[in-house]
Amino acid sequence: MTAPEGRGIAEHREKNAETTFRILHVSTGNVCRSPITERLTRHALAHRLGSARTRGLIVESAGTWGHEGAPMEAHAATVLTDFGADPAGFLGRELLDEHVIRADLVLTATRDHRAQVISMGHSAGLRTFTLKEFTRLVRAIDPATLPDPEEAGGVVERARALVQAAAALRGWLLAPNEEADEVHDPYGAPITFFRSIGDEINQALDPVVTALTGVPAPA
Repeated sequence: MTAPEGRGIAEHREKNAETTFRILHVSTGNVCRSPITERLTRHALAHRLGSARTRGLIVESAGTWGHEGAPMEAHAATVLTDFGADPAGFLGRELLDEHVIRADLVLTATRDHRAQVISMGHSAGLRTFTLKEFTRLVRAIDPATLPDPEEAGGVVERARALVQAAAALRGWLLAPNEEADEVHDPYGAPITFFRSIGDEINQALDPVVTALTGVPAPA
């Protein structure tokens, strides 16, 4: 694949791409929703698998109008702390072609974000979903049909199989309404709204992380 000039495009697959699986969370500014989703995903994966078994899973985020180098919003950091996740060291990023090229799964906050990612090309359509859309599809997948995460490389292979199965179901399991797949922007809102969005994201992530890892959330 030839890189467009001036965008710093990475090669489509890194040398170790077969042993890694990249999840990219996308929102608008990359200071509220996608940082929350990124850090909650990392926290949940580490909590269920332990740090050693999560090494093949790389979780990142970016924004379609990303505030490059900006810290996450203070309320977003508070929400992460509420869940026991770590907000430290986060810096916002503008969504670039290289992020989409390298991602094995792109989860967006809204349908507009999904459309923007897909419009960038790079065969992104089959691996780009809104977060809530992916949750809905994942719920319909029989985990017994996915690779065993306990086998060598099993978590990465399971993640790849999960994305393929979700893409195959997309035309059959439609959203009940236009709002069902949206996570609304809390930017500028009070902490109470940020917390409600955090709860919404956490609930959407739970079945996804369970499907990825084969490990249900602790009671």
